[in-house]
Amino acid sequence: MISTDKIAVVILNWNGCEMMRQFLPSVVAHSADEGLVIVADNGSTDDSLTMLAQGFPSVVSLKLNENFGFAEGYNQALKQIDAPYYLLLNSDVEVTEGWLRPLLNYMESHPEVAACMPKLLSQRNKESFEYAGAAGGFIDRYGYPYCRGRIFADVETDNGQYESICPVFWATGAALMIRQTDWKNSGGLDKRFFAHMEEIDLCWRLRARGRQIVCIPESIAYHVGGGTLDAGNPRKTFLNFRNNLFMLYKNLPTDELGPVMRWRALLDGVAALKFLLAFDWANFKAVLRARREYHKARSQFKADREHNLRLAVADGKHIPERTQQSILWQYYAKGKKHFSQLDKIS
Repeated sequence: MISTDKIAVVILNWNGCEMMRQFLPSVVAHSADEGLVIVADNGSTDDSLTMLAQGFPSVVSLKLNENFGFAEGYNQALKQIDAPYYLLLNSDVEVTEGWLRPLLNYMESHPEVAACMPKLLSQRNKESFEYAGAAGGFIDRYGYPYCRGRIFADVETDNGQYESICPVFWATGAALMIRQTDWKNSGGLDKRFFAHMEEIDLCWRLRARGRQIVCIPESIAYHVGGGTLDAGNPRKTFLNFRNNLFMLYKNLPTDELGPVMRWRALLDGVAALKFLLAFDWANFKAVLRARREYHKARSQFKADREHNLRLAVADGKHIPERTQQSILWQYYAKGKKHFSQLDKIS
């Protein structure tokens, strides 16, 4: 067991030797006062562990025996770490001086907050928000995630428009800080997701149980993104569609499950048709496969759904950051590409 009274900054690595060589220096340099940096190695076959031992002696290595995927890899790693706070950090994140202090200060003074995140900017273009979280995540009625600073593929330039500390529905898995108690009480990440959407599922459980999640823009991190799978990769398409359906089934309030799932069947069909008309056969088949897999595996999540609803406040309704507007309608029909242009957050 690795024990610390600091923030356990945990980087899950799989064959990311060169990525860590590039980004670990900033994490080590800017985390020492408030954090202990730990690399949990997910069964890498490259030189990651050797490079860590030789180049970063202050970093604690935690070796997992196989590649458990993102979700279960973190579950396995955090079982072996005792700390008041965990900070799940991707290996392709560059952090800034003093980045942990605003997160820690806010969490220490707001016990109602279970998790938080820094403002996430693009490492490739540091004036732009980063796709996988930006300045905090929201979700619409039908399960489509979006952010302050990013709606679908439209990513905003950071002009200081989202500098307020803001309650959000989900915090990015690229840099997610969470209390150990909330991690354990929520059950951590769902290993059946393997990767993609697992942090949103976790945050939904937390919000449904009355716990708060915030983005703290005073803390800044830069994320490369797409380090595992490119945006157009059919495997990523499959995981995103399938896991989104799993997440909806696990967490939707009782009276919304049927209507939302019927709408999603239609909307997923439209998405598949769009791929087909573009002659993108691989992604067309990925959407269809995701829906088949959801229907095949849905029964495995029945107990989770019942458990989540038992623990939810008022059946998981009335979460303001799960907006009742359709982000698809706002974006495609009304042409609203920026978060600040949306009709309302309700």
